[in-house]
Amino acid sequence: MSGLETLFTPSRVAVIGASDSEGSVGRVLVENLTDDFDGDVVPVNPDHDTIFGHECYADLGAVPASIDVAVVATPPEAVIDTVQEAGENGIEAIVVITSGFAEAESDGATRQEQLQELAEEYDLDVVGPNCLGVISTRTGLNATFAPKSASPGPVSFMSQSGALISGILDRAADGIGFKDIVSLGNEAVLTGVDFLEVWGDDPETDVVLAYLEDIEHGREFIDVGRDVTRDTPLVVLQSGQSQAGTEAASSHTGALSGSAAISRAGLDQAGAIRAEDMEELIDFTRVLVDQPVAGSNEVGIVTNAGGPGVLTADVIDESRLSLASFADDTRSMLGDSLPHEADIENPIDVLGTADAERFRDVLGTVLDDPAVGAVILIACPTGVLDFDALATAVADRYADHDKPLVTCLVGGRSTDSAGQTLAENGIPNYFDPARAVRSLDALVRSGEIRQREYHSPAEFAVDEERARSILAEATQRDSDHLDVDAMELLDAYGIPVPDGGVAEDPNEAVELAQGIDGPVVMKVVSPDIVHKSDVGGVTIGVEIDDVASEFEDILTRAQEHQSDATVLGVLVQETIDSEAGQETIIGMDRDPQFGPALLFGFGGLYVQVFEDTTFRVAPVSEQEARRMTKEIETAPLLRGERDREAVDIDALVETIQRVSQLVTDFPAIAELDINPLVALPDGVCAVDLGVTVDTDTL
Repeated sequence: MSGLETLFTPSRVAVIGASDSEGSVGRVLVENLTDDFDGDVVPVNPDHDTIFGHECYADLGAVPASIDVAVVATPPEAVIDTVQEAGENGIEAIVVITSGFAEAESDGATRQEQLQELAEEYDLDVVGPNCLGVISTRTGLNATFAPKSASPGPVSFMSQSGALISGILDRAADGIGFKDIVSLGNEAVLTGVDFLEVWGDDPETDVVLAYLEDIEHGREFIDVGRDVTRDTPLVVLQSGQSQAGTEAASSHTGALSGSAAISRAGLDQAGAIRAEDMEELIDFTRVLVDQPVAGSNEVGIVTNAGGPGVLTADVIDESRLSLASFADDTRSMLGDSLPHEADIENPIDVLGTADAERFRDVLGTVLDDPAVGAVILIACPTGVLDFDALATAVADRYADHDKPLVTCLVGGRSTDSAGQTLAENGIPNYFDPARAVRSLDALVRSGEIRQREYHSPAEFAVDEERARSILAEATQRDSDHLDVDAMELLDAYGIPVPDGGVAEDPNEAVELAQGIDGPVVMKVVSPDIVHKSDVGGVTIGVEIDDVASEFEDILTRAQEHQSDATVLGVLVQETIDSEAGQETIIGMDRDPQFGPALLFGFGGLYVQVFEDTTFRVAPVSEQEARRMTKEIETAPLLRGERDREAVDIDALVETIQRVSQLVTDFPAIAELDINPLVALPDGVCAVDLGVTVDTDTL
């Protein structure tokens, strides 16, 4: 990426496909560059001698001086030759505006491959193709066909939608300043990860924004994001997280995951703050740019109207924030300064008779309280309150404290001037208190992310070759599914399994049962019957005298359910007392963007009914695995609640890590379900297993 600095700070920019034709992209590019760019603009088009006063050249070879950045807006069939010419002329950075590549017909995919080959041959940094372009306010560079450029500031922004960049620039014009903006397009060469890494190292970028529809290099995004967000907040708005395809999943994990859950997990692991919509993207950015890191999540509310104060408290209750408990000195000072009928508890109601000075006094007292990490001030219009005077008072108090402060001036045009004053002093203002709470919540999350400690995943001693041979059995079958006959796969990775084995006839079943103490569990073994309980393929508590007949009965039920199913036998297995512990599930679904995504949650027959699960992208560390056991709603049951004995959390955490290592070691495992994994007071035991194998990758 030798040319990335050149990309944002060029001295001479060539526009190949420049034009003066009304409505053409080539014309808009030249006009935008001419407006504010500190350097030289060089139009390239064999059909023109000059364009808007700039000498126009027939091709790059005719340009007498070196070019730093080439912006390509030619027809798609001319792009490859143009890029090759740029490479031959020593141009490092190229922005391909033109569409008609991998997003289009098959010829486009071929063109994109050719573009990638040229980038590798000439060591080119290529943005696009199929993009809006690049903006950098450092030099006034606007190499886009957007209708307007950006105001200078400390925010860098990448987007997989060019149109959204234009919308954000228009919406954020009065409140957010940008440093660099990149329309990623097809990301044929440079990806969002490349820009995230560059901006993370940039001391002048205070916040990175991203609009993403997919993250092709998911694991790399996580690793780079973790480094960047130690110092620089990353706010991501992601779309395209449909559940499409989950109906075809053969495992519980595949059916429960979907791209949305895995994307959320990956973004969280990367340290990203997720915005749910464009409004949140802008709101979060404002508070992250302007406000100091919150010292705590304890919030004080100051309002002149009880209703909005209660609404704000309700939203706080649904966030990671909480209402601050004021110190005795704070209550005493509030009681002395406010009318008797005012409410000095949090939220503080200064009453509708409050003027700007009353707000000033109370706000100062609350900000001084060491228990308060941040403050939300809410003001509704009254006949005694001057919003402009209030804004000045709030700005004065804010300047004296190093604590986050946001306001809600609940009004319309009457608040415009005051809102401008607040913005000039770095205080975000919102009409809706819910937006204020969510923004402070993002600020607190950013502080938590900065304090995160990341640990390397453990590496357990395992029998990798034994596991490989078990997986290779799938290549000898017509099915790609391994059933409970592959329980040795778990044993090879140190995951406890019940005693037992697969019987191919009744006599062998009896012989296996005789080696197990007490009644046994019997399960049909068939790669074609995934959910065995649904077809009567599982019998629990079989006594030794009934094993032979139950063997025949299980096979009969399996054949009645699916006559063409391949049946490999019946598993005879030690009975594990699930009542003594908790049934959980550990699974994996291999996501096309992030790779192996681990699931942990409430297990058993009703796993898809309760859907009490959490996800992580593998590999996971011990700390991440432990957090997974705390995140599900039924987590209290694991730790002993309502007279239940606590399960062995350490064994559960270790098992999650061992599964993580297994699916990382073997990309051929496409899906995996251990359900149930019975968590007991003195360990765990994997009772059932399903594995889908991509035999082409073994």
